[in-house]
Amino acid sequence: MKTVTVITLALLGAAAFAQVAGVRRTDLLKHDSVVSGREVVEVRVEVDPGHGVPRHTHPGDEVLYVVEGTLEYMPDGKAPVTLKAGQSVFIPAGTIHAARNPGKVNGAGIATYFVEKGKPLIMPEK
Repeated sequence: MKTVTVITLALLGAAAFAQVAGVRRTDLLKHDSVVSGREVVEVRVEVDPGHGVPRHTHPGDEVLYVVEGTLEYMPDGKAPVTLKAGQSVFIPAGTIHAARNPGKVNGAGIATYFVEKGKPLIMPEK
């Protein structure tokens, strides 16, 4: 496993995320899907209290399972979803959303992406 900080999200094609403090990710898996032109990417995301990632999209579906603390997903046009350890959320492809840790302890989740191969995993939104 290779642990990287979200500072290196730029390596995934999201240069605008280059200075996100308080967020770390550990790459767990990257594998071709059985669906032509798709791949599965799995990462562990850790978010310090009061920190998060700005509005962005993914070129495919995201499933997040919270393993520790609390994480809040804020999809555009919908009510925020607050998740505690043991809960999951599904974010459809192309959904603009942000995420943060509203708690007082570290928040962590396993994010699995089913994405178009060759596209940046994370695309910032304005």
